[in-house]
Amino acid sequence: MDHRAKLADLVEQYYALLYRYAYRLTGSEADAEDLTQQTFLTAQARWEQLRDETKAKSWLFTIARNAFLKELRTPAFQCTAFLDELPDRHPQTQIADFDGEQLQNVLNDLPEEFRSPIILFYFQDFSYREIAEHMDVPVGTVMSRLARAKAHLRERLPAREAVVAEPWTSAAAAFDCWTPQDSRAE
Repeated sequence: MDHRAKLADLVEQYYALLYRYAYRLTGSEADAEDLTQQTFLTAQARWEQLRDETKAKSWLFTIARNAFLKELRTPAFQCTAFLDELPDRHPQTQIADFDGEQLQNVLNDLPEEFRSPIILFYFQDFSYREIAEHMDVPVGTVMSRLARAKAHLRERLPAREAVVAEPWTSAAAAFDCWTPQDSRAE
């Protein structure tokens, strides 16, 4: 199979996941679409750099993160959209009843070194090890950054009344439910 067919398989397999990651980084549907497309264009241009096809997911997310950081350095880039504007391509169970706009604003306030791990862990289901490889940092650093990001979210997301159908008592409590013993920790 030539690299174009393999890349087409990667697009099919990871487009939605990469788009959601890009959306969480940028906060804008249009910017997320652009970042996702740029990621796959870069992957196509640098296909020979993918040494191990089993690590394609990590490779693509690294390309996306680097493209985002490069774009972030330019003054014209600005996060303008909110979580509630994201189309629900894959319906998911609601974790807590809270304002998506407020969550996106709090995520946007996080420095990138804390935002990426929290997005990758909680929204993209990356393990600690995958995040560490993606960000090129030790696993302990990932755990520390996640703890700091969760503390930031707890401080800034208001407590809500407990919902009978849900086990959470606040938006921030959703970030308390995973511990280092989480199955993704390996």
